[in-house]
Amino acid sequence: MIGREKLHEGKAKIVYSTDDPEVYLQDFKDSATAFDGKKKGTIQQKGRMNNAISARLFTLLEKAGVPTHYLQTVSETGMLIRRLDMFQVEFVVRNIAAGSLCKRIGYLEGTPLKKAPVVEYYYKDDGLGDPLLCQSHLEELAVVDPEDLAETTRLSRLVNSVLKEFFAARGVTLVDFKLEFGKDATGAVRLGDEISPDTCRFWDIATGKKLDKDRFRRDMGDVEDAYEEILRRVSSEPGTVV
Repeated sequence: MIGREKLHEGKAKIVYSTDDPEVYLQDFKDSATAFDGKKKGTIQQKGRMNNAISARLFTLLEKAGVPTHYLQTVSETGMLIRRLDMFQVEFVVRNIAAGSLCKRIGYLEGTPLKKAPVVEYYYKDDGLGDPLLCQSHLEELAVVDPEDLAETTRLSRLVNSVLKEFFAARGVTLVDFKLEFGKDATGAVRLGDEISPDTCRFWDIATGKKLDKDRFRRDMGDVEDAYEEILRRVSSEPGTVV
């Protein structure tokens, strides 16, 4: 079962069809973008690292009761995934103030959120700049029905609980992250896309060093090293990271 027709190419991944119409090949790229595509570049070996990190975390979440689209890793940069009809909503889960949230509510970066985790909803529309939506907006746009919104929000919180504990045991603070969900052929809601330093903010617990795409966004340097460090930690057992 190999990739055949290119179905979609995004900023970080290419999706191909396979011999099975319900299974796709998702191939990770080394290209990187920020600020709605205004900044572009390449992070060497990012495709390999994000593929491995995502596979490890999807496997972890499946065991914890979060259904995902992940099936198996088939190459350094490629994984087989279930075909999902994706919701036109991005779910951002926040534990600590960072990024755009600081500008919106006036918190200094690094401020723990009193009501964490905060779950935000963003409309997936490049032309509109993926705006933040409230629940009434979601109902107006009818991009996800109330039952599915409740389920995806519940799963977002479960993902946060599992990943916070997992990363804390490996010396990493899970600051915030983006999730995408969709429905499989049976109508079941599943987590899709990826979980990686592209979509999460990771800070070293001891030093506060950023180990994610903010190093690319802010021209901080050592980008590849940060991604490699996250791969090393997710591949390790608790307490073995030095």
